[in-house]
Amino acid sequence: MARPLTLLLVRHGQSEWNAAGLMQGQTHSPRLTELGHRQAADAARDLAAAAPGALVSSDLRRAVETAEHCARATGLTVRTTPALREQSYGVLEGRPSRELWDVVDWTDPHWAAEQGESLAQLHARVAGYLDELRADPPADVVALVTHGDTIRAAQAVAAGVGPEAMPAVTPHNGTVTRLKLAR
Repeated sequence: MARPLTLLLVRHGQSEWNAAGLMQGQTHSPRLTELGHRQAADAARDLAAAAPGALVSSDLRRAVETAEHCARATGLTVRTTPALREQSYGVLEGRPSRELWDVVDWTDPHWAAEQGESLAQLHARVAGYLDELRADPPADVVALVTHGDTIRAAQAVAAGVGPEAMPAVTPHNGTVTRLKLAR
């Protein structure tokens, strides 16, 4: 029987838009803040202690900047993929998050903002990528630098549940979440 695939999911450090309370989604431009770089360095130290054999990141800037810290700490080369991007919020990206509580239907996994992506679509995208990793893992322990909703989707996939049962709690910026996937 094959050993499980261990995933170390790193949520990017605080970005400029996290600090400003703006909805980021798949907006590429927000960079890490000074605090975000410290969080990324702390996560990189935690990650290095777990000795991953491969490092893959979302291609969005805040994740790549975090992954660069992880690469320095582990000696691994960063590969990027759009499959690890955050959920797209379409036309809502860049708006203050506090304004969206009455706009977004957080309870419907099939709701999507105009030009955006639903939780169901995010879950399907993440499930497809995790299936690829299971089929051809680059290592037994793989570090994935990504985003809060993407981590929640990965947790649901690993638990064998759909988008309607995704965990409600988003990991904090600069934390490492460990998941095991059966192969």
